Amino acid sequence: MREIVIRNESKADYREVEELTREAFWNVHAPGCNEHYLVHVMRGHDDFIPELDFVAEIDGKIVGNILYTKAKLVDENGNEKVVLTFGPISVLPEYQRKGIGRALLNHSFNKALESGYDAIVIFGNPGNYVTCGFKSCKKYNVCAGNDYFPTAMLVKELKAGIFDGRKWTYSESPVYEISEKEAEEFDKMFVPKEKGYRSSQEEFYIYSHSSIQ
Repeated sequence: MREIVIRNESKADYREVEELTREAFWNVHAPGCNEHYLVHVMRGHDDFIPELDFVAEIDGKIVGNILYTKAKLVDENGNEKVVLTFGPISVLPEYQRKGIGRALLNHSFNKALESGYDAIVIFGNPGNYVTCGFKSCKKYNVCAGNDYFPTAMLVKELKAGIFDGRKWTYSESPVYEISEKEAEEFDKMFVPKEKGYRSSQEEFYIYSHSSIQ
């Protein structure tokens, strides 16, 4: 494995990163994907954090990307706390399981801490993230509303001990509420790919529809 170079994404990278994201997510969560459209619209949103938008290169080729947006926690007294969320995090299929995603995560965690952020909340497969320091949202008393603790909602403290036991309700950026129709139209700008079923779609369904009691 050659050296992984991580740098900020530039405007010149936009199309290549969108194509990379499409390749990484095609048929993974559902037939086709819309993550490349999410990347496209995210860059122009107020919650997007350009300084935490990174690409990973090997021999000058972009093989991975991670993007962050601001999110919000609100406690029972109405106090608000700004936190981070990331996603999509994308690695070209032929470069997966080679440490590129982990390198992007660790680099971005350090940069996020340097920028003054102290916590990250994501929705993802726990098997992919618990080794990076993420824990169940319930362990930090962070819910998605109405005492609902999704299995896939994970929390990482960038600074140890910032959660003091009080209950927090999480709200992600509205940029994630994308239009399926607009995503379909955007996808027509890319080389056609066949939509199909993969077992990972059932795994995604289970995680995204389950909770911890």
